[in-house]
Amino acid sequence: MINSFDLQAVRNHWIQQAIEHGLSSAASWSDRRVIEMEVREITSHLSSGDRVLDIGCANGFSTAQYAAQKKIKIRGIDYIPEMIELANHRLKSLPLHLSGVVDFCIGDITNLNEPNSSYDKVICTRVLINLGDWDNQRDGLSESIRVLKPGGTLILSEATLQGWNQINKLRREWKLPDIPMPPFNKYLDEDQLISEATKNCNLIDVINFASTYFVGTRVLKPLLAKALNVDVDVADPNMEFNKWFANLPAWGDFGTQKLFIFNKKT
Repeated sequence: MINSFDLQAVRNHWIQQAIEHGLSSAASWSDRRVIEMEVREITSHLSSGDRVLDIGCANGFSTAQYAAQKKIKIRGIDYIPEMIELANHRLKSLPLHLSGVVDFCIGDITNLNEPNSSYDKVICTRVLINLGDWDNQRDGLSESIRVLKPGGTLILSEATLQGWNQINKLRREWKLPDIPMPPFNKYLDEDQLISEATKNCNLIDVINFASTYFVGTRVLKPLLAKALNVDVDVADPNMEFNKWFANLPAWGDFGTQKLFIFNKKT
């Protein structure tokens, strides 16, 4: 089992993900439906003409979609060289009109090689939860804000302790076991995150975009499988059941993954 504070073990995990999954979205997360919802929600906060930094781009799966859907200039960074190698390979298959619009490079969120106040939007996707402890998470948050222009938007898609506890509380009511926190993650405390970010930013919104999906796939789906005694992989995100729930409006506070929208103070 990986210790949450063993950063080399976390790094090795993501290297293995790159090797195993290549250009698939599964290199970032096995649940492709959440990634699809995440891309849809994040894209709605991007505007034509934006200069965007996508931190934790992995193999560039989501980065390329942002560029395809909005007239932006975007740089994806990731600290895993194998991920950036895949992302650059992806560039070769992108439409010609995206040439020069998207680029990828190796980067560390706790020490970004980017100038102050240089981006209109900064996207941070499941990066802070991989940094081991709050000191590192705070450094990553600070760097993400530093490279934002005054008035720019920080878009964090991260897993939270509150959402994780809520979905497990609901599962316990129906005698389902708790969903464990991945051993390579340290989920964020929402209150702590907001308190730190609002030293330099204004909180605009917290969007629990995956709540309905988590109730459907992490509670109703295993209950149905058990009640009907059917032999299905309840973790399979490719089932029509998952697809249907991914298209429902989000209600409640049951998804571990949430979107935090901040504007940098001027």
